[in-house]
Amino acid sequence: MEPPEPVAAAHVTAFRHFNRYFTRRIGVLDDHYLGQDRPLGEARLLFEIGDGASLRELRSRLCLDAGYLSRMAKALEAQGMVRLSAHPQDNRLRMIEPTQAGRVELEEQNRRAGAVVAGLLEGLTAPQRAELTRAMATTQRLLRLAGITVDLVDGAAPDALASLDAYADDIDERFPEGFDKNDLVRPHEVSGDAGAFFVAYEEGRPVGSGALRRLEPGVGEIRHVWVHREARRLGLARRLLDALEREAAARDFTVVRLDTHAALKEAQAMYRACGYTEIPAYDDNVYASHWFEKRLDR
Repeated sequence: MEPPEPVAAAHVTAFRHFNRYFTRRIGVLDDHYLGQDRPLGEARLLFEIGDGASLRELRSRLCLDAGYLSRMAKALEAQGMVRLSAHPQDNRLRMIEPTQAGRVELEEQNRRAGAVVAGLLEGLTAPQRAELTRAMATTQRLLRLAGITVDLVDGAAPDALASLDAYADDIDERFPEGFDKNDLVRPHEVSGDAGAFFVAYEEGRPVGSGALRRLEPGVGEIRHVWVHREARRLGLARRLLDALEREAAARDFTVVRLDTHAALKEAQAMYRACGYTEIPAYDDNVYASHWFEKRLDR
């Protein structure tokens, strides 16, 4: 299989040009963001705290250096905007919550931010605003997909096991007959020489997974491709499928097979769109009603 295409310089330039234009228009570079007495970093942190959160959660969510986050939190505390405390059940966790003054400022921040956006959109017609809204939804979808990593993990790793449990719970709801977790692949089947397991991560949490196991010499089987409800319609299932196919090719498999349930219409459509051909049953999986195969380019 061919390696991913390199990123063209023109795409990098266009992205950076948009970034510079947009950040200038919304005032990101101003030390008094939205006319308030704080820079964007502190204003955004106040927004993300919401009704309260741990510093660990905020660090992961905002991808911030621990020291930088700590300095901003202490600055907000000194200004009377937030309170810092230990978690009641875990002294290792530092909690942060807004004070009444912080809530008042956040309400005003939201009002001003809404006014800035409304002012930007006033120069457009209603159809142009709708076009821009659709374009921003597409941009956010693609940026989310770009920010997700797909990593090879051991089949017995906690994230692999948790992803399999989530997959089983999901299809148990979707299959009319339910699903028995005893029919999941075993960790040893998707680890080492026997196979592979991939987990997709978004901001440090698993949002998708897929397994590959050896069926016979030269033939691999793809199992349990799963995407979290909140990460669907991004194109992540195809990305997982591509990672599994690349791994199969790296293991010198010339063919990959898979099966799927009659209820999973979207999965069947994806497999066909990705070059899979329907074949006769190759196993006795009680949940399968369609079987597919794809020959891999070497």
